[in-house]
Amino acid sequence: MKRIIPVLLFIAYLHQGLAQDALQKTSHNPLPVQFGDPYVLHVKGDRYYMYGTGGGAKKGFSAYSSTDLVNWKPEGQVYSGNNKNGWGIHSFWAPEVYERNGKFYLFYSAQWKENPTNELENFKIGVAVADRPTGPFTDLHDRPVFDPGYPVIDANVLFEPGGKVYLYYSRCCYKHPVKSEIADWARKKGWFNEIEESWVYGVELKPDFSGVIGEPVLLLRPPVKMSDRQSEWESRSVTSKEVNRRWTEGSFIFKHRDLYYMMYSANYFGGKNYAVGYATSKSPLGPFKKAANNPVLQKNVEAGGIVTGTGHNSITFSPDGKQMYCVYHGRTSKTGDERVVFIDPMEIDQNGVLKVAGPTTR
Repeated sequence: MKRIIPVLLFIAYLHQGLAQDALQKTSHNPLPVQFGDPYVLHVKGDRYYMYGTGGGAKKGFSAYSSTDLVNWKPEGQVYSGNNKNGWGIHSFWAPEVYERNGKFYLFYSAQWKENPTNELENFKIGVAVADRPTGPFTDLHDRPVFDPGYPVIDANVLFEPGGKVYLYYSRCCYKHPVKSEIADWARKKGWFNEIEESWVYGVELKPDFSGVIGEPVLLLRPPVKMSDRQSEWESRSVTSKEVNRRWTEGSFIFKHRDLYYMMYSANYFGGKNYAVGYATSKSPLGPFKKAANNPVLQKNVEAGGIVTGTGHNSITFSPDGKQMYCVYHGRTSKTGDERVVFIDPMEIDQNGVLKVAGPTTR
């Protein structure tokens, strides 16, 4: 018995230590990261890097790093718009970083300084490169990747195994009034004269990121008819008399089995109704079909929660690659208007239905 007791004590001590370690690895939403549009890059060696809009970076972007998706270390500013090739002057938004051939490429949107007609929204998409995920990133060119003739934001990139690269983006609502039944409804109520919309496009990108190949393809837009089941949740910014715009933005594409999944956000990014849905396709450039279970992520205040404004997500995986996570921004009754980061588990079931277990504050 005297020999057994020390062994039992050691087992108890080991169990307690593992339990404490497990507690330390448990995340509590929201994270102490004040980002909008969060994007997570997972690199070799099980290290994660998070980039986003805001977070203290002036005319650029800052980053955080983590080894467990729970504890995040500030890495400071990783990109400045005043680098030697910088072309943007303000509104640096939605950075995403990809590792290719030993280099790191940062795609983002900003206000282009070449603005002869003085447009209020002259947003374009650029790409910068660095040797490390923490930068410093320098623009590849002293100009945007391309100019489609209208303002664009929210770049997202897909690298296909065969070598093709696709760029996805959102055409801004700015000066883009669209006829629809919801626009007619709002006009009859005397709320708005017109409804502007943002649409998601996709286009093939040159391998060296110097431009695009072919013409952009329209992939997602708000519903035209009020009878469309997607119309209710995608039109809440209008039906709540919040603003005369309907958004389809913040796209994030990935492939699962034989389907391409495109997650996207709808409604005003600064309001409580910002929410996430998804669509699927058998091709990178569509056609995409919106899911019947949309939205998959939205405010929970009606259910007694404290989270609103959930949107512009990315996805990442646990270090072992078994668990998929949805990374997104939102607001709580405690954080007020400040956007903060949430990470919640997500899954795709055997029927191909995508589900997000959020928003949570536990």
